[in-house]
Amino acid sequence: MEFKANEGKSVEISVNDEKYLRHAIETHYIQIGESYIDIIEKYVKPLYEEGDIVSISEKIISLCQERIVYKKDVKVGGLAKFLSKFAMRSNAGVGVDNPYKMQFAINLCGPLKVIWAAIAGGFCKLFGKRGVFYEIVGPEISGLDGFYGDVFEDYAEFGIRIPDNSTGVCNEIYEKTGVKCMIVDANDFNVEILGKADAIEKSEAELKGMIKDNPAGQTKTLTPLVLIRKKNENNEEVENKNSEETEEVKQVENEEVEDVSSDNETEKIDNQAETQAESQDENVDM
Repeated sequence: MEFKANEGKSVEISVNDEKYLRHAIETHYIQIGESYIDIIEKYVKPLYEEGDIVSISEKIISLCQERIVYKKDVKVGGLAKFLSKFAMRSNAGVGVDNPYKMQFAINLCGPLKVIWAAIAGGFCKLFGKRGVFYEIVGPEISGLDGFYGDVFEDYAEFGIRIPDNSTGVCNEIYEKTGVKCMIVDANDFNVEILGKADAIEKSEAELKGMIKDNPAGQTKTLTPLVLIRKKNENNEEVENKNSEETEEVKQVENEEVEDVSSDNETEKIDNQAETQAESQDENVDM
């Protein structure tokens, strides 16, 4: 198979002196309530080989589990509006500077804990330590996506919570499909492993290293699945063969373009010659 990477990403990456190839698998637009088993069967199984690992975006698992908080059900109060004004927006995406996300945090953790987290977080920022607010309120808040439609318009109307029992989901996928996978919360700045199949022998640090550049991408790519395969002589030969075949196709296409251009030029010369001949005949007649 030919491994493909998203724009700005690389197919190959090195982890502990071992090289891995990553293939970003394009899917349809995953909807709420779909089956993650069916998704794996449809998109991963035809490509999967023994020894491969699949990285799955936490969003599609959460959508399948219907871990959704609708904006219409969140009543934003004065405290959420006030605290969200002091929250910083990171380059990784929208956080609790969004009043709906701040209100979700208050609903889940309680107002006192959120106020304490805000005070502690603000104090620690003075000494250069960031992320304290999320350390206190926990992963349910830091992992909440949605409530904004910058990438997918649908996401403006609801929030997406982190998956329930990510390790259990990975084990279920392995038992039903034979695919070893991990569920990740990744962006271009940070990677978190939320769960992995017990059958995966790699450490969490090694798994993070395989996707540290977020090969699934952060834009509207529809590539929430990434197939990871250790590079060896066999797939290196296939990769080289694919590259050679691509170059051959390009060369043939260029030759065809040159032939067409040559034919057009010849036809143009013939037409000019005919025109000149007709002009000469007209002069003779006159």
